[in-house]
Amino acid sequence: MSLTARQLALATLDRQLLLERRSLDVAEAVRRLCALQAQAPASPYLALWNRVRDFAPEDLDAAFADRRIVKATLMRITLHAVHAEDHAAHHAAMVRTLRGSRLYDRRYGSTGLDPSDADGILPELAGFLARPRVGAEVENEVTARFGEHAHRVWWALRTYAPIHHVPAGGPWSFTQPNTYRAAEAVPAPTPEEVDAGVRQLLLSYLRAFGPGSTQDFARFTLLQRSAITTALRGLGDQVVRVAGPGRAPLYDLVDATVPDEDTPSPPRLLPMWDSILFAHTGAGRVVPDEYRPVVVRRNGDTLPCLLVDGLVAGVWRAVDGGVELTAFRKLGKAAWDGLAEEAAGLRALLADRDPAVYRRYGHWWDKGLPGVESRIVTD
Repeated sequence: MSLTARQLALATLDRQLLLERRSLDVAEAVRRLCALQAQAPASPYLALWNRVRDFAPEDLDAAFADRRIVKATLMRITLHAVHAEDHAAHHAAMVRTLRGSRLYDRRYGSTGLDPSDADGILPELAGFLARPRVGAEVENEVTARFGEHAHRVWWALRTYAPIHHVPAGGPWSFTQPNTYRAAEAVPAPTPEEVDAGVRQLLLSYLRAFGPGSTQDFARFTLLQRSAITTALRGLGDQVVRVAGPGRAPLYDLVDATVPDEDTPSPPRLLPMWDSILFAHTGAGRVVPDEYRPVVVRRNGDTLPCLLVDGLVAGVWRAVDGGVELTAFRKLGKAAWDGLAEEAAGLRALLADRDPAVYRRYGHWWDKGLPGVESRIVTD
């Protein structure tokens, strides 16, 4: 039997805990979700608020503080929050992509240094970062070895070296200046460990976003297709091929389930850069084609979205005194009532943390959005 587009969307929504909030420890929730996009400090908090029943932001504060959840540059060369026990494998899977994105970039190449020069300082860097240091401290340390090129060497290293961002306060745990600490004190992963990391990451991806194609996984990670094909082959009968509406072969975990096509999908207010928006090719499973250019801006900014019946139907933003909801299409009373209830809950969460969350991105609203109707929820 071939899965429909609706079933594929519901499968991903279910695995992303967006069909029903679940009572889960925050670290276990992050593990089930594979990774939470974290380039905006608020986003992991809002992602979990959408997915975890009775979510308390203090629980995520504590998980970051005691390193049960860590923040690091991983998939798509972007900051993610992941379960601490998954970081080593995820980093091993991504290290070639991360390293290549920096050491073969003209900004590093213009220094005249070889990739081996940056690699050579990794053991020394791990020792220096045995305790938290702000970026300026690390750059000063690197200056002793690389002089005028220290800035670009550290620019490369902070992307591909095995390091974590350290919580330093603020309403969402992380604030400027960025603070860093060494991750696992291990040598560079062997080719076998890299392959094992890709396999583990692929399993985690399918558990969180599946079913998916090799193209989907490549988009989520930026891994090369050859590495993905090798991982699929290595997983053997842990992964099965399933039929879908498109031409690209789809893969899933052998014991995975898919909700019935008539399963309801409640409204949600997704954070900026929510991971579900980056897990599949094209517009993805939850973004209608016509809305993708509006939601995902040319510079990569991905606006906080309204999810109605499992599909992006508009955007939201915090405004003075409330949360503004802007729909891209006509919505019925039930949809607006559900969105208003979610917005009231979000407003309560923000009131104690950051009522003006994402305010720096308000210029996208100033430039105009194809909104059919907007409402402000004040309580």
